[in-house]
Amino acid sequence: MNIIAIIPARGGSKGLQKKNINLLNGKPLIAHTILAAKECSLINRVIVSTDDEEIASVAKEYGAEVPFLRPAELAQDNTPTEPVLEHCVKWLEDNENYKTDIAVYLQLTDVFRHKGVIKQVVEKIIANPELDTVFTLTETRKNYWRNKDNQWLRLANDIPPYGPRQKKPPLFREDTGLACATKAEFIKQGKRVGEKVDAVENKSDFWFMDIHEETDLWLAETVIQKLKEKDQLKNYEIF
Repeated sequence: MNIIAIIPARGGSKGLQKKNINLLNGKPLIAHTILAAKECSLINRVIVSTDDEEIASVAKEYGAEVPFLRPAELAQDNTPTEPVLEHCVKWLEDNENYKTDIAVYLQLTDVFRHKGVIKQVVEKIIANPELDTVFTLTETRKNYWRNKDNQWLRLANDIPPYGPRQKKPPLFREDTGLACATKAEFIKQGKRVGEKVDAVENKSDFWFMDIHEETDLWLAETVIQKLKEKDQLKNYEIF
């Protein structure tokens, strides 16, 4: 099977200048996700989709491929992820005659992946040919609401909202940025997630950290130093 990892890395970061190549634990931010993908022996190619020459150079330095520069119309502030993934898969097919079977989406700003989670996701989709997508999710026991037509409505209202936390059925938050493996046929339809799915529960204590601002980078660096002190950094895909 042809299994590729796709790491989108747009150059025009607003909240934190040159965010994707800012240093975290002594390496560019993008390097941690590249190296995590390369650790997975089931992934054949690690591809960074970027519109920026400097990001492309750093990505190549850490072992990723940058076979194209992403078109400007797919590198805008409001560009969703799905057409970026679709462009990558179709570009490889059209320009290299390389037919992807499974694409693994990885968001480089989500760095606190527990060790081996990417491989777990890929193994699960390979093991069950009926699946379209396998992604990571995180357990929560909070109560969720939405506002519709100026009225507050409780979500998952079949779950008793109050009482001992230990007895409350959990909800799960989708965290596809940590790892999301999808059959290429759905990626080419502009979908990140197909219809038949399974999931791997994220075991990271720091799943909530998504690095977009200077404060986020500082907090991530602080967490990493604390994990080092406790000899727990080895439990994460941080390099």
